Amino acid sequence: MIDKLEDIKHRFEEVGQLVVQPDAMNDMSNYSKLSKEYKDLEKIVIKYDEYRMILDNIASSREILEKEKDPEFREMAKMELEELEPKKEEMQAILKDMLIPKDPNDDKNSILEIRAGTGGDEAAIFAGDLFRMYKRYAEMQGWKLNVMDLTEGTSGGYKEIISMVTGEDVYGKLKFESGVHRVQRVPATETQGRVHTSAATVAVLPEMEEVDVQIDMNDVRKDTFCSSGPGGQSVNTTYSAIRLTHIPTGLVVSCQDEKSQIKNLEKALKVLRGRIYDIELKKHNDAVGAQRKSMVGSGDRADKIRTYNYAQGRVTDHRIGYSQHNLPTVMDGEIGNFIEELRIAENANKLKDGES
Repeated sequence: MIDKLEDIKHRFEEVGQLVVQPDAMNDMSNYSKLSKEYKDLEKIVIKYDEYRMILDNIASSREILEKEKDPEFREMAKMELEELEPKKEEMQAILKDMLIPKDPNDDKNSILEIRAGTGGDEAAIFAGDLFRMYKRYAEMQGWKLNVMDLTEGTSGGYKEIISMVTGEDVYGKLKFESGVHRVQRVPATETQGRVHTSAATVAVLPEMEEVDVQIDMNDVRKDTFCSSGPGGQSVNTTYSAIRLTHIPTGLVVSCQDEKSQIKNLEKALKVLRGRIYDIELKKHNDAVGAQRKSMVGSGDRADKIRTYNYAQGRVTDHRIGYSQHNLPTVMDGEIGNFIEELRIAENANKLKDGES
């Protein structure tokens, strides 16, 4: 581990020299990559420097114990060792975690798609509850969430709602949310107090640029229509809303949140690229087989990943067997503990499978 950390520190110093070169900003694309690499490496180097200081202090304390005869100095050295050894183990765990290769998409913005599943009107209401949960979580993270397209449910909520989430490490956190979310509760429309089980699907796609996923526009049919508001009424008289159909895959994407047709087209293309990437990723994961199926972040939408039980006030993530008995706060956006536990489980799987 030390050798790997030394290599990282050397690369950090090298990148630090490259970004301050007079001609560094002549190529903004390369400059942006170097700046990001510097920022990522800096986090590791700071922790490594702390670790080295702990190791040096441990070595000094041990030297005192070996050579010093004064009981008072020896006692001080013993106390310091008792304090430093747990810190060393803690820092080793942190560094080991930081050295696990990151998903290159973790830093990307994300397309968040929520769709009502089984359960009729109650499923649409639950999809609306999930959307509010993610909106609140995004606010807590300092992210920006923009709704791109939606279809409202007849009794509230949404049959479908698609949003763009922008900010730092968005995909790296939200990717764990892909899958089937199940709710068990008495719907507002239920007259006899019976508990119903409904579901909604969540898909989180990384925002892919044109260089990441190339689309042949000859394979895309573009339709325009008037943007609509609640109830389906037209909110403007210009055909600014866009619907794209990718003929080879049959994927259909709509975007109507911008007044400009060009801006809606740009956003719709980003969603389309994300969905095409998702299809290719699934093909890759299926080809890799059981190894990938063990990953908690695989994002298979057919998997039931989480249950929200209102009667017991409990939320359970089935992938890792993790539960919290604070459903109201979870539905208010407090999902950070779930995401952290899933991240830890994924990293453990990576280490187990020898991916580090």
